[in-house]
Amino acid sequence: MKTKILLVDDEKDIVEFLSYNLIREGFDVITAHDGKDAIEKLIQKPDLIILDVLMPKMDGYQVCVSIRNIEEFKNTPVMFLTAKGSEIDEVHGLSLGADDYIQKPISPKKLIARVKSNLRKIEAAHSNSGQESEIKIGQLVINREKYTVTLGGNIIILPKKEFEILNYLASNPGKVFQRERILKDVWGEDIYVIERTVDVHVRKIREKFGSHSDLIETIKGVGYRFKNIE
Repeated sequence: MKTKILLVDDEKDIVEFLSYNLIREGFDVITAHDGKDAIEKLIQKPDLIILDVLMPKMDGYQVCVSIRNIEEFKNTPVMFLTAKGSEIDEVHGLSLGADDYIQKPISPKKLIARVKSNLRKIEAAHSNSGQESEIKIGQLVINREKYTVTLGGNIIILPKKEFEILNYLASNPGKVFQRERILKDVWGEDIYVIERTVDVHVRKIREKFGSHSDLIETIKGVGYRFKNIE
């Protein structure tokens, strides 16, 4: 069965051009031209979603949030493809749960490479599903299969990338990870995102942890580690 890609952009010439190249590469392509249409097309169950930001009815950021709030699509790769290329825009898009943020223009070959990279990460996650499903550290319980977190008996809601960073750090308590290493291991070797993205995600996790925010420690000038609780 072919991999389905939902391609969303209000510029029809861009949709036609990219669709042509994705189909040539062997993908099935579902298209939408505004945010509301994109949400309606989810009924076709895409395996990966490419979103523009500046669109009518619902912008790409709103669509991304809506997608992440649907259980079935909580882990579906979402890639932003947009002319909004500032650092602030990129950090914002990634903090909403996107897996990748690409600035227009990009060649079809490079886009397809990024699509395949994001799909490989999903396949790798499925292949590692045989590992222990839960991490328990003190009052913290992380369920890797269900993407759920409880702390002191309270459910903590984390978007996909926040969950993956927490899981990554908590899987190796006491070990210090450089920001660059976290980026490569969580986002992937060939996904280019800025180091500040890690700081934004960690800050949001800490905010949700409240009085337990010190579970993630900052190593000044280096990165982060999860507190080793004996």
